[in-house]
Amino acid sequence: MALLLIPLLLPLLVCLWFWSRPLLSGTWRRSPAWFTWSAVLLLLGAGVSYLIGSLAGASLDPEEACHQAGQIYDRAYRRANFEEYTRWFPLHDKCHAGYDLVPAWVNPALVVLPVLALLCLACAVGLTVIRLRTDKKGTP
Repeated sequence: MALLLIPLLLPLLVCLWFWSRPLLSGTWRRSPAWFTWSAVLLLLGAGVSYLIGSLAGASLDPEEACHQAGQIYDRAYRRANFEEYTRWFPLHDKCHAGYDLVPAWVNPALVVLPVLALLCLACAVGLTVIRLRTDKKGTP
């Protein structure tokens, strides 16, 4: 199992190392590239969150997934709320009215992470504009 995780974790650790270097040196405040890569990492996190949420209870039989989670399966509730668990957002896969197979953190993460990515991109654009303006003022 560890041999399978090494090809996945090694590139992630290398990316995190290069991303954290400006944090340690204090140059991240002036680096548009750092904000751009932060936005990319945030969007990747949102994609992973969506994947986790959409595969929650990823059994072909939802009744079996509910029983594996230790919950009762309410067939009438699922039929009455068919649209609820077939939507793209917010993600739900409810066994009954009181229990959702999708973890509670997934839907807030799907809102917060893209918003933070947009803020990072806005900072990157702002820093780039400031850098271009100061470079123009410095040249005769």
